[in-house]
Amino acid sequence: MSAHCAVLLDGVTGPPDGGGGCSHGVARHVRWLGGLLLAGLDAGRPPRAALAEAIAGAAALHADTCDLADRRTPSATVVAVRATPGPGRGAPSGADGGAGRLEYLVLSDSVLLVADPGPLPDAADPRGRALRAADGVGVVADTRLDALRAGLLRRGAPAGALEALRGVPGGFWTAGSDPRAAEEALTGTVRLDRFALMTDGATRAVEVFGDLNWGQALSLVSDKGPGALIDRVRALEDADPRGSGYPRGKVRDDATVVSWAPENLVR
Repeated sequence: MSAHCAVLLDGVTGPPDGGGGCSHGVARHVRWLGGLLLAGLDAGRPPRAALAEAIAGAAALHADTCDLADRRTPSATVVAVRATPGPGRGAPSGADGGAGRLEYLVLSDSVLLVADPGPLPDAADPRGRALRAADGVGVVADTRLDALRAGLLRRGAPAGALEALRGVPGGFWTAGSDPRAAEEALTGTVRLDRFALMTDGATRAVEVFGDLNWGQALSLVSDKGPGALIDRVRALEDADPRGSGYPRGKVRDDATVVSWAPENLVR
């Protein structure tokens, strides 16, 4: 995080054989990519451009030693935001009601929740509205991976079929070594209000267990902090230790939440 920007990456689990063309591993890729992306956003670069440049920059750091053409090379899901504060209380209201603006980018299965579910009228994503209203809050979620997984399951596709759809047209994208992934990200701008960035391990309380809805998840984080949501997820996972009641790829998954309540919100 910086004064006005936040970046949350969730590294994609590498192949079990330790291959994938890269000797550096997912953790180092996430550190490289996250730092470069945060720097680009801080410098005022448009979100997709900042992500494309960060991917290219991270790839350049090990292009001479690793096979980055391998589809299994380290990658990550991405949620990134940049807050532009409004003029403050008592200032003249503009088209956004005097509030600030929050630019966002979401790639793959991490999620952004915002307290105000209404997009700014001049800031719709050209590929369609990325922000949707659900349970009284705004949700930005890239659902392509879930849709592909469900479709393959219905067709009885063999193991490994999903991985073959990573980083290809009509498939799903994560931030690895191909800057084209940035063009597949969901982007837009909303009024600046309370928000939270969540990895898919944290959203399990909503998406896997159905214990909370999106509005309740944001309220829990806002009122009691990110740790309260993660503790709830851990309790739900522990109550189903074999994944028999709630099938999931990992019984326990890494969970991270970044929450932010901007100062001087105009209500």
